[in-house]
Amino acid sequence: MGVSPESGREKPVDFRAPPPSPVASGRRSCVTNDDVLTEFLESSLRVPDLVLPDKIFPKQKFIENPSSMDFGSLGTPGSDSASRMLDSIARVGCFQLVNHGIGRESSHGAMTAAAGIFLVPPEKRAAAMRSPEKPYGFEEVHGSGEEEDGSELAEEFVWSREEGLEAELQRVWPLGYSNFRDEMVKLQSHVEKIAERVMTVLWEQCLEESTRGNDGMKGEGCAGADTGTMCCILKHSKNVLDDDRWASSLRYDVIRMMIRGADYSHALCLHLCDGASEFHVYSKKGWVSFCPDKHSLIVTVGDQFQALSGGRYKHVVGRPIFKSETEDRISMAFLCSPPQRTPASNDEERCGGRNTVSVGQQVMAAIVLSLAYHLFLYILNKF
Repeated sequence: MGVSPESGREKPVDFRAPPPSPVASGRRSCVTNDDVLTEFLESSLRVPDLVLPDKIFPKQKFIENPSSMDFGSLGTPGSDSASRMLDSIARVGCFQLVNHGIGRESSHGAMTAAAGIFLVPPEKRAAAMRSPEKPYGFEEVHGSGEEEDGSELAEEFVWSREEGLEAELQRVWPLGYSNFRDEMVKLQSHVEKIAERVMTVLWEQCLEESTRGNDGMKGEGCAGADTGTMCCILKHSKNVLDDDRWASSLRYDVIRMMIRGADYSHALCLHLCDGASEFHVYSKKGWVSFCPDKHSLIVTVGDQFQALSGGRYKHVVGRPIFKSETEDRISMAFLCSPPQRTPASNDEERCGGRNTVSVGQQVMAAIVLSLAYHLFLYILNKF
């Protein structure tokens, strides 16, 4: 410190200190240092475990087996099989056919050949994968989210007689595809005959009910999109999962089936699933299950039949479940559509089946007759 001689007082030093730093109070902050608030924030930031309510994801409900119909009795005089089929469709969405004529040798040969398609390596499957542009081919495999090995209840392949699919499969599966195609064509031909007869009987019964005063039936015949027959081939993996993982995979499978239920427009779906432990039927009403009869063919209703019936008979999705601990199993679902009726065929039916002559044919006939007449006059005058 310096001392001024004039005043004898100290002269202050010209020094500017920085502003004082805040000093933490001995009293704890009620916000930043509150352990209760910190714990609350940590717990609130955790994503809760969501449990879907029953109204969104219905519980599985076991029911008595749907009615079994003898295929040979369909359409015979005095048989009530048609009305029983519609009653079962109204209650469950499906019915069972027995004595349908598809022998075990025929179905076993096709399923054995179809099992080989799932042995195609994943790197080769990429060329024959399903897409929005190609509704046939391999379905991409996804895990259920909780399974590290990505295992599923089933793998799927959609087959049709499209030229594009045949060309792709001949490239990726040259050794087995020829036999597979031949077996599938024979089985498809038999299934289509069964489906055609069933659709005819069902439609005649629908028309009969509509004439008795039941509203809602469309009197347009079996119209609809003729998309051809497609076959969903499923390879059901042997049961290697514990109960919890099985339930998780099943719920995932149910959600996927309900989302993909309208992928393929069809009138009826015929399921070949002999030996299935259960058969599941998914619809907007809920999820029901039953144990199918041995050697039965299960028939479910598609969106086209729902439209034909004016919404009275609802579209459902069927799925067989196999619980085999020793081997993989194969099932098939044939999605069949009725042949599309053209206006010309409807006009012919309204005319009682008589052949009609078009306007163009009448004009041609008039020209020919006129030329013949003039030629006749020329010859007559000449000779």
